[in-house]
Amino acid sequence: MRILLFTGKGGVGKSTVAAGTAALAAAEGRRTLVLSTDAAHSLADAFGCATGTIGSEPTEVADLLFVQQVDAQLRFEQSWADIQRYLLSVLDVAGVDPVAAEELTVIPGAEEVLALLELRLHALSGAWDVIVVDCAPTAETLRLLALPEALGWYIQRVLPVERRVVKALRPVLNRAAGVPMPGDSVFDAVERLHAELDEVRALLSGPDASVRLVLTPENVVLAEARRSYTTLSLFGYRVDGVVANRVFPAEDADDWRAGWVLAQDEVLDRVGESFAGLPVWRSEYRPREPVGVEALGELARELYGESDPLATTKGKGPFRISRNEAGAVLRLSLPLVSRTEVDLARNGDDLVVTVGSYRRLITLPSGLARFRIAGARVEQGELQVRFVEGPADEAGR
Repeated sequence: MRILLFTGKGGVGKSTVAAGTAALAAAEGRRTLVLSTDAAHSLADAFGCATGTIGSEPTEVADLLFVQQVDAQLRFEQSWADIQRYLLSVLDVAGVDPVAAEELTVIPGAEEVLALLELRLHALSGAWDVIVVDCAPTAETLRLLALPEALGWYIQRVLPVERRVVKALRPVLNRAAGVPMPGDSVFDAVERLHAELDEVRALLSGPDASVRLVLTPENVVLAEARRSYTTLSLFGYRVDGVVANRVFPAEDADDWRAGWVLAQDEVLDRVGESFAGLPVWRSEYRPREPVGVEALGELARELYGESDPLATTKGKGPFRISRNEAGAVLRLSLPLVSRTEVDLARNGDDLVVTVGSYRRLITLPSGLARFRIAGARVEQGELQVRFVEGPADEAGR
C-alpha cells in the first residue's frame, strides 16, 4: 500500500494537487482513497461534488476513487473523551464555568492530529492500494507529525512513575488537595492514544510513505517550504518531491505576464538548488480552475509526465545507526542547515537534536548506553554524530 501526504503553505493548491494525484492513481487501476485532515475541507469543492455528498465515510466519486473528509470532532470525542472527563472534573472542583471548562480541555490543533487516526484504520483494513492525504497547512502538519514521538517519551518515562505514585497516594491526595486524582481509565486512555499514534508514525515514516511539498514560485512560500523540508527530515519523514504550482507559461506572454515569468524563473532556480536531488514537478497556471475528476486527472498527467507518481523513494532511510571499530555513527537526514544551526545534547539515553524552534528527542539503542558523543558534523544534508566507548556525556561537541 502506498501512502502520499501533501502539504504546503495555505493557498498554494495542495488540495488540488492531492486530488489530481489520487484521480490519476485510480485511473491507472488502483483502488484509491483520498482523505482530508485539514479542518478547512476543500476536497468536495475540488471534485465538484454537491455540498453534503462527501462526509465522514469514504464516498465513491469515480471508478476505484473514494473521497473522505475526516470528521475530526467525532474522532476527537472518541479518542479524548476519558481524558476530557477527568479534566472537566478537576476544573469543576476549581469552580470554573462549565462552558469555559469545555473550551479549556480542548488542546489547540488536537482535532487535526487525531484525524490521522482515521488513516491508521484505513491502512489496517487492507482495502486500499493507495491512500492520499490532503494535510493541513504546513505549521499544523509539522505539529501533527511531531506529536507521536513526543507523547511516546512521556509514556515511557513519566507515566509509569506517575501512575504508581497516584495509585499509592490517591486517598491522601484526594483529602489533602480536594481535587480528584486520575483513575486507571485516564491512564489507559493516554496509553491507548499513544499506541494508536505510534502506529500512525510507523506508517508515515515507513518505506511506502512519503511527503510532497506543494509551493508556488514566491520567495516567502519557498522559505517556508525549505524550513518544512528540514523539519520533516528532523522527525524522520521522507520528502520525495516538490510540486511547483501555478507557474506562468512563457509562451505568448504580454509585458505584464512576462514580468511574472521572469520573477518566477528566478525563484524556480532557487527551488532547484534548495531541493537538489529531489524531483521538482511543475504545474502551469491554467486558464480555468481544474474542478472534477476528469480535469484533476488531466492536471496530474501533465504534472508528472513520464514519471511514476507513485514511485517509492530508493536508498536508505532518513535515520540510521551504523557500527564501526571505533564505536558507532548516527546519521539523520537534515537538509538545508549548517552545523552551527544544530544544537545537540545528551540526556541519559536520549539524544536531543534542536533546529530552530523544533526539537526531537531520539531514544538511543541500549547498546549505545556506554558510549559518549565524540563529535558531530553536517555533511551533504546529513547530521552525523560519532559515538565512542566511554562514560556517556551530557552534551554534544
